[in-house]
Formats: sequence, C-alpha cells, structure tokens
Amino acid sequence: MQQVFTPRLISSRRQFLGKAGVATLALTSAPALAETMVKLPLAGGPDERAITTAFPQKGALILQRTRPPLLETPFEVFDQSVFTPNDLFYVRWHWAGIPNEINVDSFRLTVRGQVDRTLSLSLGEILALPQAELVAINQCSGNSRGYFDPRVPGGQWSHGAMGNARWTGVRLRDVLDRAGVKAGAAQVRFSGLDEAILPEAPKFMKSLAIDHARDGEVMIAYAMNGEQFSLVNGFPLRLIVPGWYSTYWVKMLNDVEVLDQPDTNYWTKTAYTIPDTPHASMRPGQTGVTFVPINRMVPRSFITNIKPGDTLRAGAPAVARGIAFGGDSGVSRVDFSSDGGKNWQQAQLGTDQGKYSFRQWEMSFTPSDRGNKVLIVRCTSGSGETQPDTPNWNPSGFMRNVIEQTAVLVT
Repeated sequence: MQQVFTPRLISSRRQFLGKAGVATLALTSAPALAETMVKLPLAGGPDERAITTAFPQKGALILQRTRPPLLETPFEVFDQSVFTPNDLFYVRWHWAGIPNEINVDSFRLTVRGQVDRTLSLSLGEILALPQAELVAINQCSGNSRGYFDPRVPGGQWSHGAMGNARWTGVRLRDVLDRAGVKAGAAQVRFSGLDEAILPEAPKFMKSLAIDHARDGEVMIAYAMNGEQFSLVNGFPLRLIVPGWYSTYWVKMLNDVEVLDQPDTNYWTKTAYTIPDTPHASMRPGQTGVTFVPINRMVPRSFITNIKPGDTLRAGAPAVARGIAFGGDSGVSRVDFSSDGGKNWQQAQLGTDQGKYSFRQWEMSFTPSDRGNKVLIVRCTSGSGETQPDTPNWNPSGFMRNVIEQTAVLVT
C-alpha cells in the first residue's frame, strides 16, 4: 500500500498558538491563472482546466474558479496516501467575502441563543478544552458533478472535491455544555466569517439537530493533519461533521447559535436539498418529488494508480490499487473486476483509520485477453450498502456514487 505522506503533529497548544500568532495569513485578491493544463473527461466539458499555484499555503491545484475559490485536488494525489496533504486539499467557498487575514488575538467564537450563558471564547480558551481527534473525509456534495448527464448547473468538479485528514480540536458537545443548553433546544446553527458581496444575498449558515450536534463526534477543529488550517481551508476554526457532506463543515467558524425551533434559513431549508428517493435520484423534468436536506455520505471507491487509456500487457502480472470509503459506516469490503463486471474478486484492504476515513485497497491480477477492457471497483459499507450499477441524477448534481469504470487497452 502507498503511504507517502505522514502528517506532522502539533506538539503542544502553546506551539499552535505561537505558530498562529506569528504567521501572516493572507489571501491574494487576484490569483494568477494557468501554469499548466490538465485533462478532465467531463461529460459536458470543458475537457481541460488550468493548474494554479497562486493561492497562499496551497500547492498545485486544479482551478475551477478564482473568487470565491473553487480549487480541486488532482486525482493522482489520492494514490500517494490515505491522508490528503493540507496544501493539496480541495477548496470550496460559497461567497466571495472571505477575510484576507485573521487577527488571532482578537478572534472570538460566540455561543449564543437557547443557552444559560452566552460565551465569547478566545482561541486560547478553546485550546484549553479537552482535545479530540478524528480521521474523516471532507467531500463536497457536488463532487463528480461534471459527470452528470444531462448536465446540471454548478461547479463542474471531477473526482477531486474531496480529501481525508486527521482533525484535531474540541468536541462541540463540550462547548455546548459549557454554555448550558436550555430545555427545548431543537437545532444548532453555525456560521463563519465569510460574507456575501450583495447585502440581499443570504449569509451562509448550516444547522444540525441538537442530538446530532451533541453526539460527541461533531467537532470544532483547529488543526488538520497536525497543522493549523490554511486560510482558504477555514483558519482558524472549522466545524467537522464526520460522515456528512462538507456543506455542513462551516469554515472560519465564529458563531454557534442554539435554536428552539427548526432552522428556516435558505442554506438549510432550500439549498442543498436532495430527492427523498433511493440514491437521491429522479428523472430530468420529473415533478412531484419530495426534497429533504442532504445529509450522510454514501459509499464510493476509485482506482488511483491506473488511468483511463493506460496500456496493460496480456499475461503480465499487474496491480490495481485505490481508495474506498463507506460514507458514515466504514468499509466492509472492496471488490474488483478486470473484465467489466463479469467476474469479481475481493481486494485486500489497508489499515483501518476509522469508519469515516478513506481505506486503501489493492488487487493483483493478470490480464489475459488482448483488446479494450474495463476495470471496475465497488465498495460495500459497514452497514451493508453497496455502490449502485447505474448513476443517479438530480438537478443539483449531488451524491454521485455509481461504480466507476476505468477503460484500458490490453496488448
């Protein structure tokens, strides 16, 4: 199994505050465009995009949009490790009003609403709370949207709007307990420092049911892979909602509000909703469909070391490897087929980093017949859910998790 990237751990809270206080965290207002181009076989195009290195604290990423930033992780990164390096971790913002710098001394996290005590916590006070760690995938709801057919509006992502990291922070439950949640609390609403450019546009906010918010796994993180966040990945604090899509993972988190009734704000009630149907799927133009807020992730798997169009030799041993994840319940098994799904073999699984993490897999095989072949991999989650054979479709391009195919030539 590939395991190139090793996270560097922050050795102490003092070290973290020291690094945050000294670092100048600034986002350039007009990043430069292409250095090179990358091919993306998207159904509706474009078939190539620019690679940029112009964003501070970030490496070479696929440029989807400059501001608000949409930056995609090149797919080959996922072959290097189960952890996604911070500088190559994808970026997705909704509004362009992102602070260019954060004053760590004056920054405060407010906890308010249906609580006994309104809190205004400094970073130092947050760091003094009991520390928690969790490995979890952050995946955009629209990851792989570029493969929806018919095409739908929105960022035309390939498969790189996801990443896996070890998140360090404090349990949201501990913070809420410190404020004292009042009886009758229904939901907890979260928002960050980003703002819309136009005053009439709705501020980005997301909500969780009170029991979910207090489950002991939802976190307020201050580090990923042992280092403080980059500015564009949410410095200094980010909400972590393991097993759920990243729309809930609010960046630059500075406000936590406990509500006594269900949240009706645009981003919870209207945006990020999916058909309440199997695989969140419907027909284009279909009416009378009930929609619900998007929630837990579903299983996916990918081949990472063999690209579409690669050539393999007949009779020569080959190895396929990749990553899989079970959504919110871990990976039970990964099956691989070298003949388009006629025959399947169970792959060897790598180290289990937890039920919310990528899981590496590997399979040895020997192509026998010459010609065009299709390699397929599928994941079955810990709850018994298996990837579907056919792609889903919905008007937002959410939750693609069809069994992916890799066409190769055997010579």
